[in-house]
Amino acid sequence: MMSKARLEAFSDGVFAILITILVLEFHVPDYHQGHLAAAIAKQWPEFLAYAVSYFYVGTLWLFHHDYFASLKVIDRNLNLINLLSMFSVTLLDYPMSLVATAIAERNTADIRVSFMIYSTVALFISSVYYLMYRYLYTHQQMMDKNHFVFDRGIKMDPLRSIALYGLAIVTSIWSNWVGGLLLLAGIAFHFIAYLHLSRNRRQTSKLEV
Repeated sequence: MMSKARLEAFSDGVFAILITILVLEFHVPDYHQGHLAAAIAKQWPEFLAYAVSYFYVGTLWLFHHDYFASLKVIDRNLNLINLLSMFSVTLLDYPMSLVATAIAERNTADIRVSFMIYSTVALFISSVYYLMYRYLYTHQQMMDKNHFVFDRGIKMDPLRSIALYGLAIVTSIWSNWVGGLLLLAGIAFHFIAYLHLSRNRRQTSKLEV
């Protein structure tokens, strides 16, 4: 068995660096004297993309924290899956920049591509989380069953978010609005899935008490 503390410390570091990279995308805009406010207002796509991505990364971090807090031990395979998870999460900075740039330039084709790339990265992230769920479900001896058990209400959550992101990719071909809304819905559902996981841990702990 491998050290859970080292895995959590490494993962926390990755999340912290990613959030730092996200905020580094902000730059002072080019502007003429006396027109700074107007130049800043034109940066609203960057602020919007950052806010959505920060919420998404924050949800992933909360999810990761509760997931590994529910384990007694980890093994090499779960460590490898976690590395894949960290890789998927670090990809978020790129589509965030694409979305901000495309919306700022108001090019319909570019917005479509940027939404599809963001949704693809999000789908990849959810796929890795599904792999993580499946692995733990088949290795339940690793769970701290005094605080957490899998139930039907949560084990399918990653597949639900995968379906939302898949729909976002497909519908973006015909409508940027629908594709963008489904992308936001997938991110919102990821937060709901985190609440499911967190609630499951609390309820199980109360039952054991």
